[in-house]
Amino acid sequence: MDIIVDKITKMYGPQKAVDHLSFNVKTGEVLGFLGPNGAGKTTSMKAITCFLTPNEGDIFVGGVSVRDNPDEVKKHIGYLPENNPLYFDMPVIDYLKFAARLQGVGKDSLNQRIVDMVQICGLKGEKHKKIKELSKGYRQRVGLAQALIHDPEVLILDEPTSGLDPNQIVEIRDLIRTIGREKTVILSSHILAEVEATCDRILIINEGKIVANGTSEELRRQAQGNEILKISVEGGNRNSVYELLKKLPTVEMVNLVGEDPKSFEIHSLKGKNSAKAIFGLCVEKGWYLNQLTPVETKLEDVFRKVTLK
Repeated sequence: MDIIVDKITKMYGPQKAVDHLSFNVKTGEVLGFLGPNGAGKTTSMKAITCFLTPNEGDIFVGGVSVRDNPDEVKKHIGYLPENNPLYFDMPVIDYLKFAARLQGVGKDSLNQRIVDMVQICGLKGEKHKKIKELSKGYRQRVGLAQALIHDPEVLILDEPTSGLDPNQIVEIRDLIRTIGREKTVILSSHILAEVEATCDRILIINEGKIVANGTSEELRRQAQGNEILKISVEGGNRNSVYELLKKLPTVEMVNLVGEDPKSFEIHSLKGKNSAKAIFGLCVEKGWYLNQLTPVETKLEDVFRKVTLK
């Protein structure tokens, strides 16, 4: 089920939390929704889930407008907010039954849906415990189970791994990837490695507007611009190696790296690749090339570049 966000604006008094925001999410896609605190992520997610109504614009979930028919939209959405809405004194099974009834799951399929959620979310050994007796990781699993109990086509997850340890993060990540094969998922997180490992596409907003949109590879490539290579050369005088590298026709700039007399950072001209020219120079001069590694821009670097003023 596709999601179309069409020029939505949301005001809180004089403050504009979301500013004419537009984007699409296709069926079966896991979208990473990023931005600094106060960027408008949670506001946008609440608008999609009909928790609030935008001042301007509209959102369509499976072709249905959140303005015109929010009750119909809610039937197709599972939502896990940042603050997991659990009743700690309820046993897991009772809570899932309660959530299923709230979501309108029929009596004929209710028990099977609970069995399915216990299996999918890995709650078999915990299903009879009270929620307050569970670890944070298992509480997040229960939160996911309640979001999935009515088998929604769309899943909205706001910081689903907040406060979890590394092992729990991997478990929840794998679970989200499995779920994302069949559903449309929007995932918000401050853990950029998690987003990169889980999501098909990444959308970054800042001050209520989109500042980056694409796969992690596309965003890194756009942020990096020209090719950068780190090389290590053995043989020859450092200064002479430096001067000869600078003269290569594909090279824009050469930097010396630290105190290592053998290491250099090569910046290629726009649209050029310098690897072949470097290999040729080393063969010609009898140098031994110990290292030739592309310097990749990290997702953290991309995030900082597009969100810092």
